[in-house]
Amino acid sequence: MEVVGEKRNSSHSFSRSSENSGVYDGRPSRGAFKKYSMLKTIRHACVWISPARKYSLASKLVKKGKKLELLDQKYPIDEWTNVTKRISQYPGKNLHLKPDHPLSLIRQRIADYFYKAYPNKVGNPLFSVHDNLRPIVTVEQNFDSLLVPKDHPSRSKTDCYYVNSETLLRAHTTAHQAELILMGLNNFLIIGDVYRRDDINSTHYPVFHQVDGVRLRTQDEIFQNVEDSKNLRIFEHRESDSPDKQGCHTLEATKIMEHELKTVLVGLVKSFFGQDVEYRWVDEYFPFTHPSWELEILKHDEWLEVLGCGIVRQEILQKSGAADRIGWAFGAGLERLAMLFYSIPDIRLFWSEDPGFLNQFKVEDYHSRIVYKRVSIYPPSSSDISFWLPNETEFTPNDFFEIVRDIGGDIIEQVALIDDFVHPKNNRRSHCYKITYRHMERTLTKFEVNTIHRKIGRAVQDKFNVEIR
Repeated sequence: MEVVGEKRNSSHSFSRSSENSGVYDGRPSRGAFKKYSMLKTIRHACVWISPARKYSLASKLVKKGKKLELLDQKYPIDEWTNVTKRISQYPGKNLHLKPDHPLSLIRQRIADYFYKAYPNKVGNPLFSVHDNLRPIVTVEQNFDSLLVPKDHPSRSKTDCYYVNSETLLRAHTTAHQAELILMGLNNFLIIGDVYRRDDINSTHYPVFHQVDGVRLRTQDEIFQNVEDSKNLRIFEHRESDSPDKQGCHTLEATKIMEHELKTVLVGLVKSFFGQDVEYRWVDEYFPFTHPSWELEILKHDEWLEVLGCGIVRQEILQKSGAADRIGWAFGAGLERLAMLFYSIPDIRLFWSEDPGFLNQFKVEDYHSRIVYKRVSIYPPSSSDISFWLPNETEFTPNDFFEIVRDIGGDIIEQVALIDDFVHPKNNRRSHCYKITYRHMERTLTKFEVNTIHRKIGRAVQDKFNVEIR
């Protein structure tokens, strides 16, 4: 579904590559990328020994001159390519658009909330919804257009799935913010699938879904209900930012936008978790907004992030043809909201085709209150694998996670680095991982687990030349 809302009157022109059209953030838990837009400065635990040997999915393909095919389009590959065969099968699945899927119900609830919160003069929705944009974007879209520094860790191959050095599977739907503003849109939601290399556990999956929202306002719109507003302005000229605002914005304009933003987002959270939900705002940092905040709710005696937001960096608006406006933006993860709202315990369930799971979400009204009921609980099976790393290699835990995902698929419940040991005499480094296997729909046999575990061991030997202990 793509609903076209009101556009800004604009005389500027724009161009956009058809293969890179697209969407803004949120995720099911903390990590190098956070809810509002992947751009946290938390690094994954890495072991950097030497760049002499680099694991790259593309290494053999480059020699053969092959290309990577995604969504019926072929892309050249290079030393940056790290999209695995398994990950290449996810674009186009669009769980958020599947009827009677919990992510689709969450999507519809969010869109309906903004439709009702922001009608135009004749009662039609101000916000347009863009939920079927291609997830293959350029580095410019994913990072540069959002002022992400060139040396920011979120650009790393460790964190992202690169098609090649110029193209990647979007790491956040924020990647489409600038292009939609350039099209003249003032109020829009972007919803879609995003891709990040991350941990393996019940709240992390390499593919998840986000909603991003943006609202831009002119000076007249901001101050229309303020008495004696003739002398109030959006902009002023100061050399640097303060904790409360950007240097180019007046405090009055910033505070009005902040109040509107926080009010509408608290209302969104209350529409899910009730009017009595306890919440708090936490100051945050994102490269593309300032000031910035995260909204947390108290759930099961724990404060949990549900979304991030802020005042859009004016430089982004200037480059996108909206220099006369000020804007706010937010991002949230659909899986996180769905897991909290429907009490879904494992993120892998969203990819299940088990009728026992999906039939629970076949409802006539997407506002229906549903509490997920476990169909059955199958026992887990855990096995450890440890190996010595070669002296000359570049290795990160995420590289090992990719191998495990490719071979084990969704029967892998969790992978944890349980020991990182450096021998005191020869300085060799050893890793030990605990892999937990659990099928969502049946009990795994010991033979099945052992077979997969041996395949993982052989694969990590072949890829990284490790020595199994």
